[in-house]
Amino acid sequence: MFKNILILGANSDIAMAIAGSLLREEAEGLSCLHLASKNTNVLKKRVEDMRIKGISVEKVQVHLFDALDFSTHASFFDGLSPRPDCVIAAFGYLGDQIRAQASFEEARRVIDVNFAGAVSILEIVADYFGKKGEGMIVGISSVAGVRGRKANYIYGAAKAGMSAYLSGLRNRLYEKNVHVITVLPGFVATKMTAHLDLPPLLTATPQDAAKDIITAMKKKKNIIYTKGIWRLIMCIIRHIPENIFKKLNL
Repeated sequence: MFKNILILGANSDIAMAIAGSLLREEAEGLSCLHLASKNTNVLKKRVEDMRIKGISVEKVQVHLFDALDFSTHASFFDGLSPRPDCVIAAFGYLGDQIRAQASFEEARRVIDVNFAGAVSILEIVADYFGKKGEGMIVGISSVAGVRGRKANYIYGAAKAGMSAYLSGLRNRLYEKNVHVITVLPGFVATKMTAHLDLPPLLTATPQDAAKDIITAMKKKKNIIYTKGIWRLIMCIIRHIPENIFKKLNL
């Protein structure tokens, strides 16, 4: 594993589950865990909650990071000490599909958080890792990006862009000894999806997702689905003929 890890969007439930697992199970080899979010007050409270539960947080540093404040991304990354050797991009915004159809402001927020913000910060990370000749980038995308559906096609389009971006980044950085992992979660029971009626058998917990992601990091996987059943589900959905797919209520 890596000594200095940065988690962007650390207030997300999946990010906190990853942080908790790293601090419990990988603490011996960990020198610093950078946790970054636009709401550092909430993040500090969540770190304190981990401490109260008996998890050592001495190696944790909390930082302010706003995915939409593009002009600050370079100075944010340059200011990290120690510099990370692994970066996990866990920030995202589901948004509201109906509102996004009526308001470009909402649509743009969905696109900027899930795609443009990731490109902005990860290009800086990629340049640093490429020059260094080592490192790992983990990007959390979504199965929603595999094929557009009327229920969330704005979000899906942003995540499709994210997945394509990570694929190109993986291809670009391979010869630089920098590994890139694309994470494709299906349904995950988080605060972002709390308003949705999710099918239990297809829904992962944040802890499930964290376990899959950390395993993928250790094994240097390229693309993972969590839960794994989503690989089969999306394979089927991907191959439904368009003349049929457009009539489905998905």
